[in-house]
Parts: sequence; structure tokens; C-alpha cells
Amino acid sequence: MKPQKFGINTICTHVGEIDDTQFKGAISPLFMSSSYAYENVDVKRYPRYFNTPNQEALCKKVAALEKCEAGLIFGSGMAAVSHALLAFLQKGDHIVLQKTLYGGTYNFVVEEFEKFGIEFSFTQGFKEADFVSEIKENTKVIYIETPSNPLMLITDIKMISRIAKERGIVTMIDNTFASPINQNPADYGIDIMIHSATKYMGGHSDICAGAVAASQEHIDRIWNLAKNIGGSLSDYTVWLLERSIKTMALRVKAQNKNAMKLAKWLDKHPLVARVYYPGLKNHPDHLLAKKQMKGYSGMMSFELVETMDVNLFMDGLQLIKQTMSLAGVESTILSPTKTSHALLSPEERKRQGIADGLLRFSVGIEEKNDLIADLKHAFEYATKNELLHI
Repeated sequence: MKPQKFGINTICTHVGEIDDTQFKGAISPLFMSSSYAYENVDVKRYPRYFNTPNQEALCKKVAALEKCEAGLIFGSGMAAVSHALLAFLQKGDHIVLQKTLYGGTYNFVVEEFEKFGIEFSFTQGFKEADFVSEIKENTKVIYIETPSNPLMLITDIKMISRIAKERGIVTMIDNTFASPINQNPADYGIDIMIHSATKYMGGHSDICAGAVAASQEHIDRIWNLAKNIGGSLSDYTVWLLERSIKTMALRVKAQNKNAMKLAKWLDKHPLVARVYYPGLKNHPDHLLAKKQMKGYSGMMSFELVETMDVNLFMDGLQLIKQTMSLAGVESTILSPTKTSHALLSPEERKRQGIADGLLRFSVGIEEKNDLIADLKHAFEYATKNELLHI
């Protein structure tokens, strides 16, 4: 039976697991060796070749989750991004990138591509004309990220696939915010799916990893570069990641449910100017998200009213943690102005719609009422202390 024919929880739990033939244990054994035999073996294994037993097995799980032929895992999300991009771009090539991207990807392109002689353009919007207008004769890749960070804007995946295939261009998507549980871009014709596996795949804020899924042909091309650059993942982390993915569908669906309820609650709060969550009917891309996503993610952003002191609000949170990453089982929150978009000028942040009062909220699996109580306390704490300072 093909892995893609299994239900999502079965794929998460069983595809890519290693049989313990010696002791018949219920979980995959961990092979920590960094040195394997080379004589009289079917495969010459080496960690930097991404083919140790645990690496090879996990790649099968990643591929099955994204409905692809093959996968690769890396030491970080940015390792996955950089390997994928550099495998398909060389001197004289051009890439079109979505207007808003993860800060690490943006910095990699802006700071490193010039030295490789690679040209790049960022779109001015998310519509078909915005992408088509940036395409050149030497365009080899279109790269998107949907939902976007931090405003949760949605790009039409099927449209991107169509305009790329008409021109023989390779398509790549950062599918981290959605996760394979909520969105499978391969269903719409995207060539290469990229993840910061640190996030929803890891899910417990204790793993740093990256993943790529694509056709065998595309993965072979990425592998040919990857074996030389050496961004492989340690087998212990691989084993931990396989363990974590087993519960990914359960975790993500719980986070989706919590996020929808919290988005609706925040949307009605008088001290919240705006909520950015594609599950809300007032989100500008709600219908598109409904069409191409199975769930709306545990990620959202919300903007406080101008009179609300962001720092006081954050200080008032007791349960929701102020941390840099996202997608763990615990709820976390951050200010893009101070973190992911801190290097942008105030003018550029304003152009991108990132206000000083904007907060990115990664909703966890805690009880909904406990999270609402924590948010209520933060609003009350900020209001009270603002009055004391008047």
C-alpha cells in the first residue's frame, strides 16, 4: 500500500519508521554510528550523504506527508531554503520572490545572491500580474510563502504553479506556517516544498531542523549540492524529529481549533485594532485560504490600538511566553518590530503593514479558556499601569 493512501495520522505515526528486527521494539531504533562499512553493502552510508538509516527513514516520512516522491532533511530551516535555492540557481539566473518572506530567507537573498551573480526581484503584491511583471527571460525559480509572516496573507498556489509551468520555471514554497497537515502545495502543482522542521514538525521547541520534499529528480539535484555543502542533521535529532512528527496531526488540529476561537475573541476586543487570521471571514484572503487550505493554522497576528502600550501588554502575560520561535505546543508571542523585522526602517515596516503595535501569536494546545484569561489579564494589566503613569 502506498504511503499516500494512508490517513494523515497513520502517515505521521508509521511511514518511515525502522523495524527493530533485533529486539522487536515498538519504535524506530536509533543508529548513532558516523562510520559504516563500504565493502559488500548495498548502500555506502555516511552522515553527510543524508543516508544513514535514521536519515533515510525520516526522509520517506517527510515525502509522504507532502505527497511527494522524495525528501531531504537538514540542520535548520535556512539550510533547507539555501540548499534548494542554490541547487536551481547559478550565475546569470533570475528568481522572482514573493513580496513578504521570512526574514532569514530575505536576508539570504539580499546579502548573498550578488556574490553568486544571481539576479532577483520581489513582487509588489500577491496577484498574478505582480508575479508575471517580474518574470524575465532568465527567470528560473518563483519562490512563495503562504500564509505569509507575519500578516498571514495568502498567495494563490494554483495560480503560481500555472504561470510557472507555462514558462518552464521551477516553483518553491515555504510551507512552514501551514504545515503539511493544513496545506499540500503538491496538489496544486508546486515543485518543491520547504519547511523549517523546527516549527510544526518538531512542535516542542527543542529541535532545530529543515526539510524539503519534491520529485526524485528535484531531490537528486538538491542532494548533489547538499553532499558538498554538508548541512546534514545529527541522527539523534533525526530520531527526535521522527518521534515528534508522530503527533503532528493531533497537535496541529488542536492548534487550529484554539487559534480560530482566539482569533474570534480578539477580533471583538475593543483594544484590538485588527486581527490577521485567514480563518476569519473578514480576512481579505479568507475565500482563497478556504479553497487551498484544510485548516487555517495555529498562527495569527493582531494589532493593538494605538493607545495601548505594547510593552505593558506583553509584561502582563503570564502563561503565553515571549519567545523568538513558533509552533510549539506552548503558546508564544513576539513583536515583529523588535525581532523578525527589526532591521527594517520604520518607513519600510509601515509599507509592509507592520505597525509597532503588531504582535505575532503562535497558539498552542493549552485550554482555550486559560489562554483567554491570560490575554484578559494582559489587557487589564496594561490599562491599569497606563492610568498610573498618567
